[in-house]
Amino acid sequence: MITEISSKSNEHFRRWCDISSAKGIKKHGEFILMGEKLVAEFLENPHYKIKAELIHEDLTPLTAKISASQNMRIPVFKLPKALFKEVDVIGTHFNLLVLEPKNLAKLPTGAPQGLEIICPLGDPSNLGALARSAVAFGASRLILTEETCNPFHPKAIKASAGSILKIPLFKVGPLAEFISGNDEVFALDMKGENVGQFKWPKNLRLVLGEEGPGFSGLKGLKKLAIPSRGVESLNATVAASIALFCYSQSVRS
Repeated sequence: MITEISSKSNEHFRRWCDISSAKGIKKHGEFILMGEKLVAEFLENPHYKIKAELIHEDLTPLTAKISASQNMRIPVFKLPKALFKEVDVIGTHFNLLVLEPKNLAKLPTGAPQGLEIICPLGDPSNLGALARSAVAFGASRLILTEETCNPFHPKAIKASAGSILKIPLFKVGPLAEFISGNDEVFALDMKGENVGQFKWPKNLRLVLGEEGPGFSGLKGLKKLAIPSRGVESLNATVAASIALFCYSQSVRS
């Protein structure tokens, strides 16, 4: 059963347009998975609830097999290409899946388990790029502070190549409050011990500074640095990727 939508005033269409923003995702409790490769990979292991599938006249539904195997009905909506394009904000021109985000659990008390990344990143693309590196180099968790952007934002999912849907996500309060007096937190900063020479413990929490403010006003942090030439600082996610690589090489040796 395919429902056709042709009007911009349709309540479903207006909601789908709204969830291209973090505010809309929070309001409606839905996000959209976009991209041919990401959608295909997800459908092999659908670990989020599928609320709907969106297509246009040149596309065929992909969720029929899942509906049959799980004895459930996944609504399919067909839009004219002009309306589909407004929802497909990244421009994938491929089937879109409307998914239900999982509630982010509060970080359990206790010591870190493996390498946990504290990421107060407000830019969705930066958060996504970080998640991609975190998965690639074996980080165990992403810890999202109060300042962090919504991890289900389309730009975050795209930049992560889907990795942000694979790594465990946990939430905490404000960054300064969480890391204050925490002896197992190491801050990635412009000044500190060289990450290439640092003796990485197996279990630790690595915190990134947000672009701009960094760790201004926070005292007593143990700091790790990436030596560089000719630039004042590296992009936060680039620096984190280098540190993650150093960690992965250290724990393997």
